[in-house]
Amino acid sequence: MRISTLVYLVRQGLKNIVRNKMFSLASVATMAACIFLFGCFFSVVVNFRYIVEKAEEGVAVTVFFDEGLTEARITQIGKLLSDRKEASEISYVSAEEAWDSYQKDYFGEDSRLAEGFRDDNPLANSDHYEVYLSDVSVQDSLVKYIQGIEGVRKVNYSSAVANTLSDINILIGYISVAVIVILLAVAVFLISNTVTIGISVRKEEIAIMKLIGATDYFVRSPFVIEGAIIGLVGSALPLIAVYYLYRSVVSFVLERFTILSLDFVSSKFIFSYLVPISLVIGLGVGLLGSFSTIRKHLNV
Repeated sequence: MRISTLVYLVRQGLKNIVRNKMFSLASVATMAACIFLFGCFFSVVVNFRYIVEKAEEGVAVTVFFDEGLTEARITQIGKLLSDRKEASEISYVSAEEAWDSYQKDYFGEDSRLAEGFRDDNPLANSDHYEVYLSDVSVQDSLVKYIQGIEGVRKVNYSSAVANTLSDINILIGYISVAVIVILLAVAVFLISNTVTIGISVRKEEIAIMKLIGATDYFVRSPFVIEGAIIGLVGSALPLIAVYYLYRSVVSFVLERFTILSLDFVSSKFIFSYLVPISLVIGLGVGLLGSFSTIRKHLNV
């Protein structure tokens, strides 16, 4: 395609937008509203998943050994555990370390309370491995494997925590898909209506173009470009608002609720994904809405 032809088609697409200012503005506004809501929802979901992932990192399976098990066998068990794909990290905790941790948790700064146990560690047989999961949904399979290892006395784990976190992840996924589908359906509907009005307004002009030999591609291109422009403009504008809103909300929460020790995903990380995703969605919705409408209504 020659550059002059492309410029002409783009101009025609812009003229279509100007001719139908009210419908074009309504489409841009609807697209902007959809992307704004999508951006807000995306930011919330990313932070929520971040919190869930942080919680998952703290979920561990505790593996205790048979009394009198040799250090060589304990090391072998550690090697077996580290080779499992379900395990992201393993940590060995000796009986002495376990007792020290217990004293800090239950006796606090008053070390005199533990004086009676100076020469007798009550947790002498509590050395263990803490196995952190790569994914909480695989906890059951890992526990079943560990319980079958020779030399393992007991495995402590929490099915309730793992199942809850796994269910939350699934629920977030379902809600995300449902919200995105609804928002995109609304945007496609508005853009389709805008293109339909443009076709009806230029019906006679299009018929003349067809009579003098214009190809279907040449006739349809301005409407496709019109939809693409509406989609891109409508998706680009709200990103600025979402960016400043996100930074403001994060700053406000961190300043007012310091006691909660909240941790948010950085705006740079979120918008490195949100910007391209939003622009692609806007362009795709614009092209889909215009192209589907052209095929349905442009029978000249």
